[in-house]
Amino acid sequence: MIDPNDHDRFVLRQRVKLVINQYEFSVPGPVSEDDGARVDGEPFCFVEQARFKFKEDIRFFADESKSHELLRILARQRFDPRARYDVTAPGGEKIGQIQKVFGASLLRSQYTLFDGAGAEVATLRERSLAVALFRRLVGLVPFVGDLASWLPIAYDFEIRRGEEVVGMHSRRRWQWRDVYDLDLSADGQRLLDRRLVLAAAVGLDALQAR
Repeated sequence: MIDPNDHDRFVLRQRVKLVINQYEFSVPGPVSEDDGARVDGEPFCFVEQARFKFKEDIRFFADESKSHELLRILARQRFDPRARYDVTAPGGEKIGQIQKVFGASLLRSQYTLFDGAGAEVATLRERSLAVALFRRLVGLVPFVGDLASWLPIAYDFEIRRGEEVVGMHSRRRWQWRDVYDLDLSADGQRLLDRRLVLAAAVGLDALQAR
């Protein structure tokens, strides 16, 4: 089994499902000397959003058999845009919390990450204000807005610890399904719990119904 805290780069792929959100994580391999490409690697984590729940319930497993749970995201309240989401291990151990910054997110999406003790450890904010505003404008256009998530519009986030950028979350362009690259190599000491970042990466897609 792969321990996310031993790695700095991840690939998140959304599976195309009509009635449920499913995802998978993999750790990319080294850059090829031949063409400079990086192979995405084999999945090490399967994610599924629970159906018909009044509160968000997203679970992470080692594989599709769902026999070994790794962590979960649970909402504290129902249908609250300011709600905190608890990220816990299977035994209930608190890994951290995710909270959408509602006011700031009206212009560009922003989330705050907290550790298991409730202390703020990082923020995730859309990298470009101009792109964020354009994406919102496109979403308001009749007919086009319904297809906005399929357009190659950037949905990229900076992961910040204070004023320091310690990671990037980037959506790949021209993909049939959403694929995101996470790069935390700037967090050389690995002070940020990778499990919390993986949970937040899923949350950026699932909790905003992308």
